[in-house]
Amino acid sequence: MPKLLVRALKALALTAVLVWSLLPILLIAVSSLKPDRDIFAAPPRWLFEPTLNNYVGLWTRWGDFFQGLGNSFIITAGATILAVITSAMAGYAYSRFRHPGLAFSAFFLIFIRLIPPIVITLPLFPVVNALRLSDTHILMIVLYATFFVSLGTLVMRTFIDQIPREIDEAAHIDGASRLQILWKIIFPLSAQGMVAVAVFVVVYAWNEFLFAFIFTTTRAKTAPLVISEMFGAVEGVEWGVLFAASTTQLLPVLIFVMLAQKHLVAGLTAGGTKG
Repeated sequence: MPKLLVRALKALALTAVLVWSLLPILLIAVSSLKPDRDIFAAPPRWLFEPTLNNYVGLWTRWGDFFQGLGNSFIITAGATILAVITSAMAGYAYSRFRHPGLAFSAFFLIFIRLIPPIVITLPLFPVVNALRLSDTHILMIVLYATFFVSLGTLVMRTFIDQIPREIDEAAHIDGASRLQILWKIIFPLSAQGMVAVAVFVVVYAWNEFLFAFIFTTTRAKTAPLVISEMFGAVEGVEWGVLFAASTTQLLPVLIFVMLAQKHLVAGLTAGGTKG
């Protein structure tokens, strides 16, 4: 009887978490297919005639949104590549070398990750303007990658710790350089960790708003920023179009996370059974 009760409680808790997490997404996706009159109907109407008018309106009246999606893709892809490569190389250094300075810097990585982003943006704004990097893709790529290198380094260090040092030594004896060891041995064997880091960076960079709001205006404006502008439209908020934009913006990262789910779980549990 206690076992049945425990299982029932676990099932109830899992159901509550799923409802809490997925219900808002479901409501947004369903509302994007509703006519305007049914979106805020009380009680909610689950049976309705689906329409694509909201997506048509998004395409015809908010062309900036799709330009923002393109910017989001460029920035997210660039930040992910930069963060993953940098984290893998830094994780290798922390895993294979021992030095008091490295131990201190590992603590520093954790410390800076706790700093709120707004604390960084205010003093950084005049520097960015002086360097004429404001509203550029490269600035956003560097900002997003830098923000997640600390976490990515710790994840990669845990993965690389599981790779025997003897493999490195054997490759070194065979004449492989440090770079060749990284490229041909460490990177392939720690691929799951790299995918896990990539998932973290993609989810963050694709949805980030604060840096985009402060450092972009037109050329590098991302999709979340365009969605925020829909709330301040002169003619009023078109809720159906807004929900269509939110659904469109959500789908790419949702598909990516689902495809990388297995590697993400491996990244989160890396080192959990070590020793």
